[in-house]
Amino acid sequence: MVGKNILIVDDEAPIREMIVVALEMAGYECLEAENTQQAHAIIVDRKPDLILLDWMLPGTSGIELARRLKRDELTGDIPIIMLTAKGEEDNKIQGLEVGADDYITKPFSPRELVARLKAVLRRAGPADSEGPIEVGGLLLDPISHRVTIDGKPAEMGPTEYRLLQFFMTHQERAYTRGQLLDQVWGGNVYVEERTVDVHIRRLRKALGEAYENLVQTVRGTGYRFSTKG
Repeated sequence: MVGKNILIVDDEAPIREMIVVALEMAGYECLEAENTQQAHAIIVDRKPDLILLDWMLPGTSGIELARRLKRDELTGDIPIIMLTAKGEEDNKIQGLEVGADDYITKPFSPRELVARLKAVLRRAGPADSEGPIEVGGLLLDPISHRVTIDGKPAEMGPTEYRLLQFFMTHQERAYTRGQLLDQVWGGNVYVEERTVDVHIRRLRKALGEAYENLVQTVRGTGYRFSTKG
């Protein structure tokens, strides 16, 4: 993860500088743009690993650029974190609806930014681009985001899907609730550890009697996905 290129798109130079210092200290390489035109040229030329995109930009807004990037086949898989001074819920929803991967409201601490960025990069890692993963009659297709159980479509919510995808790509290892929050929810500080238990129950229910035992409770630790009893 270290050495990845991060594009910072913000028209305020002091904010860009603060972010560059924080990210370079964490081992990332930074690219900078002060408007969407510059950003688009850098994205096409350098294809960064992640984009930190300010909501309010002169000319074309950050949200418009995010929408354009997510629609384009060549740039649709680049993760985007929206930066904004707006804390209103509808703006957050609008950002996520156009395909932004996370959302961080100014002012934010460099530490929080780096934690969010790491989590988004992990979520966008190789697991998303691999072919279908199969365990017995349980099949997860990361391209179509579909899960089938013995050939029949399984009904599950997006969080249960991400949990299952993480488990199926990290089998036979126990994870704490905190680790699962960081990996699946993206280190979102507003989610309590008990939330993991709720979604584990929902995931087991979705897997049904034949496969619910693959998600095992590890006493004193958390959970593990295992084909061994």
